[in-house]
Amino acid sequence: MIHVYCFMFFFQLLSLTGASESGIVGGNVAKPHSRPYMASLQFDVDGRHSCGGILIREDFVLTAAHCNKAQQSMRVVLGAHDISKKEKSQQRIEVDKYIPHLKYTGGYDYDIMLLKLRNKATLNRYVKVIGLPKKNGKIPANINCAVAGWGKTGDNKPSSKVLRETTEKMQFSFECKNIWQKYFNSDHMLCTKFDKKKGGVCQGDSGGPLICNSKPQGITAFTAKNDCNNPKYPHVFTKIHFFLPWIKKVMQGPGNVA
Repeated sequence: MIHVYCFMFFFQLLSLTGASESGIVGGNVAKPHSRPYMASLQFDVDGRHSCGGILIREDFVLTAAHCNKAQQSMRVVLGAHDISKKEKSQQRIEVDKYIPHLKYTGGYDYDIMLLKLRNKATLNRYVKVIGLPKKNGKIPANINCAVAGWGKTGDNKPSSKVLRETTEKMQFSFECKNIWQKYFNSDHMLCTKFDKKKGGVCQGDSGGPLICNSKPQGITAFTAKNDCNNPKYPHVFTKIHFFLPWIKKVMQGPGNVA
């Protein structure tokens, strides 16, 4: 009975970061348009921010597969800083096709998705693509990596309308495996450690990037449920490099299949 209870308690700590509200706990307001690759995924019905993402080609945004959980049509907003306003820098583009990885089953692994945009983005100083890592360079533990997103800055706090950012430190995969056990796949995932003061990603900040050495290495995947700022539980990201062949195949088309 003790083992069963412990397993149930552990499972309740797990949470996909959700697609209802975004949030960087702590951190700072980003310099406006300093991250021109950032995308805000918003529901068509009410314009509500759902998830983050990154523009990797004029017509493709990379995000997390579970961001499509609501099964509602979305648009991508590029060039934004304050998502509560219709800034002149913003480009609002409908999503033409949702392409989650074929092995994604609604769980924690293979949590990656490409969004094919209906129209190509116009690249300028507010909207730019970000290059993906070209090789599987080992990312040393304890180096600082950046995370960014819109939304809540903590429990019971209002959502931030402006882009916020902070840093988290890479953690050894074996440490994350010890904590997250079967939910952590070191081949497909990365994890970070953080402190309460600097904070980091939180529920709803899904799909946003983990930037290390100026390259996106991860896509925000999951945190501890209802306690995302608990340093005992590392934040977990989908490892982009592992999925590069799939990303290239989808973007080459035709058919856009995994």
